[in-house]
Amino acid sequence: MPWRRFFQNRLELLKSFDIIRIMETLNAAELLAALGHESRLGIFRLLIEAGPKGMHASAIGELLAMAPATLSFHLGHLSRVGLIQGERESRFIHYKANFATMDELIAFLTRNCCQREQCLPRTVCCDTTDKRRGRAKAGEE
Repeated sequence: MPWRRFFQNRLELLKSFDIIRIMETLNAAELLAALGHESRLGIFRLLIEAGPKGMHASAIGELLAMAPATLSFHLGHLSRVGLIQGERESRFIHYKANFATMDELIAFLTRNCCQREQCLPRTVCCDTTDKRRGRAKAGEE
C-alpha cells in the first residue's frame, strides 16, 4: 500500500529530525559548559579579540596571569570541544579561536528568537549562519 510507505517514510524523517535537534542541543550544552568556567571564558575571549592570527600559549598565560599547567588544562578542554585549535610551531603552540564553531553556537542560540521579532538589535542578522555571513560580507563591501 503506497500510503503506508508514505507514512513510514515521514515517520523516519521525523525521527531523524529529532535526533539532529538533540545532537545540536547536546553539542551546544557542551560548548556552553566549556565556556562556563571563568578561565576558559577569558582564554576564549582573548583569542576572539586576537582574531584569525591567534596567539602563542605563552602570551595567553602572561596576559591572563595563569600558571602554565593550569593554562594547558584549560586550552586542552577548549580544544577538545572545538572552540579553539592549536598548531605546533617548533617548540610553541599557536592557538586560534574556531570562528565557525562560535558562529554555529550563536546561530543555535538565536534561532527563531522572539518569533523572528527584532528584539535583539545586535543579533538581527543571526537567524542562520548563512544570513549572518551574507550580512557580514555585504558590510565589508
